Amino acid sequence: MDSSSKSPWHAGEKQLQARFKVAERMELVGQKVIRDHLPEQHRTFYGQLPFIVVGAVDDHGQPWATLLEGAEGFASSPDPHRLLLASLAHSQDPASTGLRAGRAIGLLGIELHSRRRNRLNGSIRCIDSAGIEVEVEQSYGNCPKYIQPRAFTHVGGPARERPETFDGLTPRTQEMIRAADTFFIASHVEHDDGRHAVDVSHRGGRPGFIAIEGNRLIVPDYSGNQFFNTLGNLLLNPVAGLLFIDFASGDLLQVAGRTELLLDDPRIQHVEGAERLWSLDVERVVLRRAATALRWAPLTPA
Repeated sequence: MDSSSKSPWHAGEKQLQARFKVAERMELVGQKVIRDHLPEQHRTFYGQLPFIVVGAVDDHGQPWATLLEGAEGFASSPDPHRLLLASLAHSQDPASTGLRAGRAIGLLGIELHSRRRNRLNGSIRCIDSAGIEVEVEQSYGNCPKYIQPRAFTHVGGPARERPETFDGLTPRTQEMIRAADTFFIASHVEHDDGRHAVDVSHRGGRPGFIAIEGNRLIVPDYSGNQFFNTLGNLLLNPVAGLLFIDFASGDLLQVAGRTELLLDDPRIQHVEGAERLWSLDVERVVLRRAATALRWAPLTPA
């Protein structure tokens, strides 16, 4: 995009960029780094991943974050405007109903051992038994901040146990959240021209960085790229889906609920390194045990 191109930011992103006095700079940055295609290095990167994080919206307007996985090479890009995923969500995955032709989709390619990540927002051109074809609308890289390095191994196929569903947090799900140093968040927004857009992004911190108050999660927002993709979506459409991974067992925890931006909350003074807070009131919880065929082990710095 050049300086005469349409702004890559929607109204929510722009509002937060203006509030935090970075709007002019981010307009220039956005037009430089956000593309409507996959550059060659991103096409190569997606092709080497064993999993991709996916954001999709179900028939009730609830976004969900999930994983699609396969042997390295299950994701491929036949041209800069398409990404093919030779994988499908399991029917018991709450995100599966949002993965249909014509629907918006958000993708995050993340390689934990190298701490690389790339974002892709687009739409599903077609989906069949072979997988999903995604048309690229926005593509851009993210920095490695807050990514905890881990090495992966394949352990065979994922378990297909019936998921456990709850209306609120349980002791086991609270334990997973308290232990987490990583989670992923799906959000969505409708643009002025009627296009729907889904985003899925990574969040990381020290174990325990998410506070639990009954069925409310309080989440710090640390210094980042100031794009405000996620918070801009939540400003306009305060619903989100979170994904937590038990990296040792392969359990996947999906949490859905309503959000609130806590931009002036005094509790921020007690959260080291955070610039603002946001919350999620839990409305639905899905726990799928050993739902991924991948396991991860922490990498220690050389």
